[in-house]
Amino acid sequence: MTQQDTRGTKLRVSEIFSSVQGESTRVGLPTVFVRLTGCPLRCVWCDTEYAFQGGETRSLGAILDDVAARRLHHVCVTGGEPLAQKGCLALLTALCDAGYSVSLETSGALDIAAVDPRVSCIMDLKAPGSGEVAKNRWENLAQLDANDEVKIVLADRADYEWARERVAEHRLAERCTVLFSPVQGRLDPAQLAEWIMEDRLPVRFQLQLHKILWSDARGR
Repeated sequence: MTQQDTRGTKLRVSEIFSSVQGESTRVGLPTVFVRLTGCPLRCVWCDTEYAFQGGETRSLGAILDDVAARRLHHVCVTGGEPLAQKGCLALLTALCDAGYSVSLETSGALDIAAVDPRVSCIMDLKAPGSGEVAKNRWENLAQLDANDEVKIVLADRADYEWARERVAEHRLAERCTVLFSPVQGRLDPAQLAEWIMEDRLPVRFQLQLHKILWSDARGR
């Protein structure tokens, strides 16, 4: 199917906005965010519950036109869980074909095998404190390479120890960048940084830059 054929593909869109990237190794880069509606997970610390439902049905072509009008090189497709919509794969490929540097923020619960290899997958592993640890699709780890990243959001010491064990068990840091983040208001960022340093973990500590700059404002 050609790009022209896929322009009529329909997706449910929660919002499209421009901001600096707040997470991953792309942090700070001016980025267009395409937030798709819907998610099969219900993490207890989720900060985008508004994207679980609602939104607007838009054609892939209309989405591409909106992105192009913002005149930025980096595009992040996020959610919710973007891969819950079948049209997401066509959107990712169309964005790559248009010359954008594309990242996908995904929960790790759905198969990433069919994602265009030009896309940087920023894939979560759900720690026990999320309430969704059983949803981790461990087969996804074999699909990751140096272009991708694994993000683990941690609520407490038990989550940290779980994450430390998974990094070692699956040799994740040898496969791709691994990012540890504290749940805002649940785990002291300084404490997490100290644990990482004490264990000399081969991971990257990160805070959500957009929350530091704009708190929980939507469209940021």
